[in-house]
Amino acid sequence: MKITKDQIDSLNAGRMKRHSVQYSYCKEQCEAAGIDMEWVTDQVAAFEVAIPSWALGAGGTRFGRFQYGGEPGNLYQKIEDIGVLHALSGSAGEVSLHIPWDIPEDTNRILRHADQCGIGFNAMNSNTFQDQPGQSLSYKYGSLCHVDAGVRRLAVQHNKEVIDYGVQLGSKSLTVWLADGSNFPGQLNFRRALQNTLQSLREIYDHLPADWSMFIEYKPYEPNFYSMVIPDWGTSHFLANRLGEQAYSLVDLGHHLPNTNIEQIVATLMMTGKLGGFHFNDSKYGDDDLTVGSIKPYQLFLIFNELVYGFNHNESNNPVPAWMIDASHNVKDPLEDLLQSLHAIETAYAKALLVDQVALEDAQSKNDVVAAERVLHEAFQQDVRPILAEARKRRGAAMAPVEAFRALDVRNQLIRERGSQQTATGL
Repeated sequence: MKITKDQIDSLNAGRMKRHSVQYSYCKEQCEAAGIDMEWVTDQVAAFEVAIPSWALGAGGTRFGRFQYGGEPGNLYQKIEDIGVLHALSGSAGEVSLHIPWDIPEDTNRILRHADQCGIGFNAMNSNTFQDQPGQSLSYKYGSLCHVDAGVRRLAVQHNKEVIDYGVQLGSKSLTVWLADGSNFPGQLNFRRALQNTLQSLREIYDHLPADWSMFIEYKPYEPNFYSMVIPDWGTSHFLANRLGEQAYSLVDLGHHLPNTNIEQIVATLMMTGKLGGFHFNDSKYGDDDLTVGSIKPYQLFLIFNELVYGFNHNESNNPVPAWMIDASHNVKDPLEDLLQSLHAIETAYAKALLVDQVALEDAQSKNDVVAAERVLHEAFQQDVRPILAEARKRRGAAMAPVEAFRALDVRNQLIRERGSQQTATGL
């Protein structure tokens, strides 16, 4: 399925009168506060987030999975679905592939298809948390950390192959997330496991092209519950520093213990020039992979406030992070869920751009806690929906993406094209 410009223009036309009034009112408020809203709108319009190839079908848990009709059954259809998301939002112009779930068997054909859908290729993701059919050795007790050098070599070779696929597709980065760890005390020698992991990562790092980056993800628990080899940002940061300038930490919002101050982690990684990527989602208890902003929208805003500050005070030359949504959809239509996540990310970014940084620094310098908090509240409470709608309009996208998705009856069209029994690849 492909959404046309005429369809988008027709849907936007019915919203223009009301939008013009709302945008003008918002602009007046911003100008009264000394904020250049045109600049803010342009910043939001330029912001893009990658969609992971594994997030386009029904998500699952250890207990089951409930199927959606019209799921993409191969990489071509996944790229088409991301093309639909990009047409509706204007901010989903890249796909992040997971190997071996989405091996591009015909690279040139995939590149042509992606180009026709207006989609590029973001970070590549390796998989050493599953044994694949016919695999000679098992990752049951770890991969890059394994006590068996043969298992480590297998995992290293897989990551090198993922890099090679990415080079063919025009990607520029590799994300490494390890399920390696232990479930019981004494099962693993902590020091040896970390040393093995560092050595394995060095071999992968040496395979990176000169213009590539490696993102090292961390997670405090799951699937192992006593220990994870890379449990936190400090371990990820340690590994990235030991590897070199092309290695960075990657922050997944769900990969923290409850009530962790993620915004402080973001500030520290940016200050050291080692924040490489972001996986957006939300959580109530742990790595819930819920719709972005559905549980903790204020925390998301505070994170973006640190990101904006870091962009404006970038003495360490931290690169612009690779942005990606990493969510699972158990009860929502996956495409609607992703559109909601894109909206939440853009909302947090727009509000962070509205923060009066001068007033905030002044309050901080005077230890005026109430004034500092009020500066943040003032920006967070601002209605930025007119800004987002205007940014989408300027990108040629739908001003109200979820409403457009439903008005165009996208899901039922996909069911008619693909049937109701097809299952997306992945978990």
